Amino acid sequence: MSQLSPAAIVDEHPDDRVLRDRRIPHIWCPGCGLGTTIKAFAEAVKRTKGDLDDHAVVSGIGCTGRAAGYINTDSYHTTHGRAIPFATGLRVANPDLTVSVISGDGDLFNIGGNHFLHAARRNLDMTVVCSNNFNYGMTGGQFGGTTPTGKVTSTTPEGNYERPFNLPLLADSLDVPFIARWTNLHPRRLADAIEAAMGKPGLGFVEVITPCPEGFGKVNEFPEGLDMMQYFEEHAVIDHEADLDEVGIALEGEEIVLGNFVDEESTPYLKTKERLLRGDGE
Repeated sequence: MSQLSPAAIVDEHPDDRVLRDRRIPHIWCPGCGLGTTIKAFAEAVKRTKGDLDDHAVVSGIGCTGRAAGYINTDSYHTTHGRAIPFATGLRVANPDLTVSVISGDGDLFNIGGNHFLHAARRNLDMTVVCSNNFNYGMTGGQFGGTTPTGKVTSTTPEGNYERPFNLPLLADSLDVPFIARWTNLHPRRLADAIEAAMGKPGLGFVEVITPCPEGFGKVNEFPEGLDMMQYFEEHAVIDHEADLDEVGIALEGEEIVLGNFVDEESTPYLKTKERLLRGDGE
């Protein structure tokens, strides 16, 4: 058996600077994609310039809401649906901070959906990462705004009969300047997209499609996390130029369209405020 050379032995893990190692191992369920999402997020944070003391991470309530506790920055685990208002206060009060929001679909687009609308309207300079697992995973597997039509949840035992949000289309309708969608099967591309969003002036939005075997998968033919990852392998298509009207998700054997869909220049909120205070324009 070969021996590790002394040069291969290090005192710390490469992510120790970014992750709170005392919180590891994490508490998420086997097969959950959130560990991969946090790894990709941590990788993006590592690549950004500046000290970790200049980066704040905000999350809401839910499985993804635990994320803030694993990132080794000043972090805020806020009330349900209110991650974006907390982040807004941080960003406006301290313009030198890099501010990221990472939370779930239920927190960001059900309980807190109105706040996303206004963050987009203002074009706040922050990154919003939405882990979309199609249900309220932590509180019992209830259906939510992203649950595909016909899918079973604890509160739609005969199948959801409501239409789900198409999150990239919703963000685009609000003129969000950076919009991307990836899955947990694409961690490198996901990290690249989060990094790009963090470096983009204005609001950056990244949707992460992630397995939830306990809350959503077991009642919808994805009993293990790997089952949904296999679905991603068979049905994911990368198309950066996709028509966002056509990228809704049904999980009925159709393509899941991924990509960095929108990457445009747009003046962020605080720059607009400065310009108007100087009297440089309407």
